[in-house]
Amino acid sequence: MRRTRLTPERERELYTAVVELLREVGYEALTMDAVAARTRSSKATLYRQWKGKPELVATALRHNAPVSIGDIDTGSLAGDLHELVRCHDEHEIKRDQELMRGLAHAAFRNEDLFRALRELLIEPELESFRGVVQRAVDRGELRADNPARDYLPHMLFGCALARPIIEGIDPDPEYTHRYIDAVVVPALGLS
Repeated sequence: MRRTRLTPERERELYTAVVELLREVGYEALTMDAVAARTRSSKATLYRQWKGKPELVATALRHNAPVSIGDIDTGSLAGDLHELVRCHDEHEIKRDQELMRGLAHAAFRNEDLFRALRELLIEPELESFRGVVQRAVDRGELRADNPARDYLPHMLFGCALARPIIEGIDPDPEYTHRYIDAVVVPALGLS
């Protein structure tokens, strides 16, 4: 993202509008014209701040996330993971899952969106996961050579993606807490 002259409040308003539009029309139908109209901005302003629609969407998603795992520190890795689940409202989780399924489909068809999501949303969150895991290693809670540590994000995202396919229902907080305790904690050798 280029250096912005937007106030933090204006930026937040713009990001919220982008995510609302994404939920309403999906990525393919989202246009910079629609974003400009919804946010009372000019397209020129949008393109000055963000290279294009993929970068704007990825940045909006990053800034609208309720919390990043990197912002949580309960003193234990299992506690951090459970707190991450608690920080997400159940209604928002369902809406986010629907949104992310649509974006995943669009990203596999649009190389620019895929690149922007990886660079601006996924990689920063993966870096946060690495930091949380390293804190657990530094505390002596997790062995540094535990082979499952590199798969923590995979396990959590797998939980969210597999249940709808296997059981036909989205994971809810209760399910996710049970999954963490039954799958993630044992895989990481946590007690």
